Amino acid sequence: MRNSRRIKRMGRNRVKIGKMNLTSLMDVFTILVFFLLVNSGSVEILDAPKEVTLPESRVESKPRETVVIFISPEEVLVQGKLVALVEDIVNGEEGAVDPIHARLADLKDNVIGSSTLTVAASREVTILADKSVPFVVVKTVMSTCTSQGYENVSLAVTQKSAQVAAL
Repeated sequence: MRNSRRIKRMGRNRVKIGKMNLTSLMDVFTILVFFLLVNSGSVEILDAPKEVTLPESRVESKPRETVVIFISPEEVLVQGKLVALVEDIVNGEEGAVDPIHARLADLKDNVIGSSTLTVAASREVTILADKSVPFVVVKTVMSTCTSQGYENVSLAVTQKSAQVAAL
């Protein structure tokens, strides 16, 4: 009988969980969201536009934050701004690369914010060229970059898996 009275007394004094306190759970999720937002800003993967098919290669190092030049089969974009047409460069038209010169010079001069300062000070260019683009176009864009003071030119490629690369 003693045990049964004791069990009854403990049952009366026990706090019943009728409602769940969500405040602490929401705090944890808020901190998690802020953590993910802060760390997602430093993604080092370059997303190529859908119309650009990159060549494949086995690469070990990750790309750095640089000026990005997209060369699709039809057009050339510097930091997302259309500056030239591939057809004009292939035909060797006079002044076809002048807009590229102007855009690269503009990027050096107009520095806004710390991330743009890092990009402008690095003097590096990453070229994402479609694999169907003639090498003459890529070579012309590369020489244009070096003439503007961007000596470090990198070509972006799609990373092959280790099994395919070993064959």
